[in-house]
Amino acid sequence: MNLEIALRMTEAALKQAAREGAQVSVAVVDAGGHLVSFQRMEGAEIAGPVLAPGKAYTSVAHRMPTADLAPLVAPGGELFGLAGDRFVCFGGGIPLWADYGEGERVVGGVGVSGGTVAQDVACAEAAAMVWRTR
Repeated sequence: MNLEIALRMTEAALKQAAREGAQVSVAVVDAGGHLVSFQRMEGAEIAGPVLAPGKAYTSVAHRMPTADLAPLVAPGGELFGLAGDRFVCFGGGIPLWADYGEGERVVGGVGVSGGTVAQDVACAEAAAMVWRTR
């Protein structure tokens, strides 16, 4: 993960948000969950600067989209009780994978917050597509 690709990813998410009619914040993190790029659209919700990086971090930490975590952390789920300030377990976070010859591993994540869950996921997918087609 580097700044150039992270900026391209955030721009793709913002373009998708404009198509969706959403005002979002978007974050890209590296394999350690550290922020590489962040952008917030004018008028986006005040929680976005916390939730978008949180979704990106969570997708890296659990190596899965945050939308897939939601049922696992609900009462009765196998991860029920998952707590912590950094885990955000609803849609909008997607891990980014790369193959280094020994199989794929997570090298970063993208998180989007501010729209509906479906809009956040669509914007995160737009950003992830930039990674996949780099």
